[in-house]
Amino acid sequence: MSAILPPAASRIPASIRPVEYAVGVDRYLAEATLSGSSRRVYKISLTSWCWPLVGQRPPTGRFRRGAVPPVVPLALLDDRAARARLAVAVADRSGQADSRTVNRELSALRSAIGWWQDLGWISTDPTAGLRHSERAAEPPPALSPEQLAALWRSDASLREHAFWRLLYDSAAPAPAVLALDVSQLDLAAGRTKAPAGYGRPIAWTAGTSDLLGWLLAGRILGPVFLTGRRAPGRAAPADVCPLTGRARLSYRRAAEIFTAHTSALDPAGRGWTLHQLRSRRPK
Repeated sequence: MSAILPPAASRIPASIRPVEYAVGVDRYLAEATLSGSSRRVYKISLTSWCWPLVGQRPPTGRFRRGAVPPVVPLALLDDRAARARLAVAVADRSGQADSRTVNRELSALRSAIGWWQDLGWISTDPTAGLRHSERAAEPPPALSPEQLAALWRSDASLREHAFWRLLYDSAAPAPAVLALDVSQLDLAAGRTKAPAGYGRPIAWTAGTSDLLGWLLAGRILGPVFLTGRRAPGRAAPADVCPLTGRARLSYRRAAEIFTAHTSALDPAGRGWTLHQLRSRRPK
């Protein structure tokens, strides 16, 4: 992951050195040849390194989005402690995300650091010697019966309990479950009416049918699992409930909610992943 940049020295005088890391990020992104969506991804990735640079752990799950980072001097990248702190952060992040995500975030930081060095804003590269993750982390273990019992007793919303139960019962991939429309469900039979998205019908227990029935509350069309707000104008019609105007729940948001909710149940405080909830042999 590398942005295509013009020669740094020809663009911005070296004397205009930003004091704050965040300002340095904004200057870097302003010069990068990136699409709007890629620029947003870079912004999130680069901002996430603020916390490790001052010896703090960045927020995780839904708390990561929109979190206000600490004020970090750009010159802190030249501090002798920066490399050790970033090494710990890379190892920590590798336990939370897949190797591709970790590699992408580290590459974004390396690209920005190289650009700042070209401008003379910093003199060292604290990522030098830090290795990209070369393989995916070992998959986390399936939730134990005790963990599942705690999850089912928790005070999550009806939508979450219905989604989690359906995911656990069926062992289907979360994206396939979130793609379900109400018209595809046969609640009496406890299964979808036809193969659903990944080649086979999705089946569930009678208790999950009850949860789904309460959740749908008479809806007969549209996505099964909805967000709590009206859909934006750019949403595809198939992803909008014609009755409420709300949008289909995305996988990213569903994963964030699950990890954030289960952080209180996890002794380590990190929360669990949806993959741990469906780590069973498909039926």
